[in-house]
Amino acid sequence: MAALCSEFGDLVQIKKQLISVILLCKERGLVHSVKWASELAFALDPLPKDELPPSHLVSEEDVQDLDAFALAKSYFDLKEYDRAAYFLRGCHSKKAYFLYMYSRYLSGEKKKDDETVDSLGPLEKGQVRNEALRELRVELSKKHRAGELDGFTLYLYGVVLRKLDLLKEAVEVFVEATHTLPLHWGAWLELCNLVTNIEMLKSLSLPSCWIKDFFMAHIYTELQMIPGALQKYQSLIEAGFSKSTYIISQIAVAYHNIRDIDQALALFNELREQDPYRIENMDTFSNLLYVKSMKPELSYLAHNLVEIDKYRVETCCVIGNYYSLRSQHEKAALYFQRALKLNPRCLGAWTLMGHEYMEMKNTSAAIQAYRHAIEVNKRDYRAWYGLGQTYEILKMPFYCLYYYRKAHQLRPNDSRMLVALGECYEKLSQQVEAKKCYWRAFSVGDVEKMALLKLAKLQEQLTETDEAAQSYIIYIQEIFSCGEQLEHVEVSTALRYLGQYYFKNKLYDEASLCAQRCCDYNDAREEGKALLRQISQVRDQTETPSGELFVSLSDNNTPIKRVSPLNLSSFTP
Repeated sequence: MAALCSEFGDLVQIKKQLISVILLCKERGLVHSVKWASELAFALDPLPKDELPPSHLVSEEDVQDLDAFALAKSYFDLKEYDRAAYFLRGCHSKKAYFLYMYSRYLSGEKKKDDETVDSLGPLEKGQVRNEALRELRVELSKKHRAGELDGFTLYLYGVVLRKLDLLKEAVEVFVEATHTLPLHWGAWLELCNLVTNIEMLKSLSLPSCWIKDFFMAHIYTELQMIPGALQKYQSLIEAGFSKSTYIISQIAVAYHNIRDIDQALALFNELREQDPYRIENMDTFSNLLYVKSMKPELSYLAHNLVEIDKYRVETCCVIGNYYSLRSQHEKAALYFQRALKLNPRCLGAWTLMGHEYMEMKNTSAAIQAYRHAIEVNKRDYRAWYGLGQTYEILKMPFYCLYYYRKAHQLRPNDSRMLVALGECYEKLSQQVEAKKCYWRAFSVGDVEKMALLKLAKLQEQLTETDEAAQSYIIYIQEIFSCGEQLEHVEVSTALRYLGQYYFKNKLYDEASLCAQRCCDYNDAREEGKALLRQISQVRDQTETPSGELFVSLSDNNTPIKRVSPLNLSSFTP
């Protein structure tokens, strides 16, 4: 934190740098970098007139290209990219050269997207490519070898390499771009999308600049290292960016990723108050409303976004979530398809559409949708998990094991992935691995409170009676202590087993207590009464003191514990 504060000590200087980079990016049509830098600059105090940075220096080449550049930029802003490139072809300044190459790149992207929308259904696998990429790579690589590329053109070269799937070279070029022009957020963001794990991140030689902290916080969120990301963002807030809507949105997304739904909802509501016409990240907000089944709030959000801009990807995703919550899955899928027509690389829409096809029992379409999501972002654990679920429905356990493993690698502390893995191992008769997964799921914080139950049932099948009893004991204690409804269907299963277990071990007081509790459940009432009669008969014959039984879990991956018999008297239904 001390090091961070020292980097952010001069907020006036940072504001000046942001204003300068906003002007540079605006000239080159890099609208997303302009927006990011503008949001940060807005969060800082205004500068007095005499502190404003001077306009950037104009070179002799810039002067010569001034008219052609102004004309081409006007066409570029109107998305007439070929026309812009035509009037820039003879220019020599670095600024004009970047816009010339960028116009050619965007022209190719626009034609590719138009062809994709016209000729392909939402799930067809097309081989439509940006035809300009190879030419651009040849020209840019020559300039790169000659050392003639500035920070912006290096960024464009990196994008071209990434689009051609030359990922190793792209990473090297993006790192070079961050060194040449550290304040251009676009290069950092592209680099973030190519970093696959923490080891790769540590191996990168990045410049020491205040913007690096924003990058580290962002990449930590992407790599599911949420505590580290939250710590970074908190440090940035303390350093002077407390008014930044960008940071608030990123923290909300981080809480969404660790399923801290209430905290994330509170932050999104705060964000909506500060920036009521914001559409960015609202699809994530709608996911949270969907999980909480907040129909009125989701309906209001959908109507509000339609009024702002009905043809935005995020708006279509929000409407899709609304229809999905109302179980109108065909309509939901239609809106996710609309989102993908607007942006075929929209990760959330592919994943959500996969979920809708699953609801409609269209497994082949779901598989294609999830595969597209993985092509867009290999770090999307929801798509890997969705593929696992789909192949589970198709009763192909080896396939679903592969996909669940991938999801688990991305979310090692998510109990749902571990429970799914355990079920897979169980189906493949790999009981030892299954037991490890169930115990690990409980250890990391079992979201659905099912891991111990599945572990106990598996141990019961394997006639590991002591271990099964141990698991059932902890399961019941967990259910009672977290205040869930005792009508939970599986509590009666655990009580039935423990009643019989204690009875066989002549612990009649505990057996009697379990039997009495069984009587609270319709499905276990008769067995509870029968057990109470058995206990009564045995006690009439002999009086055996109730001792203390110690049971242990002795699996490779489960700690050996010694506990007293279940004390239900402290828990009230």
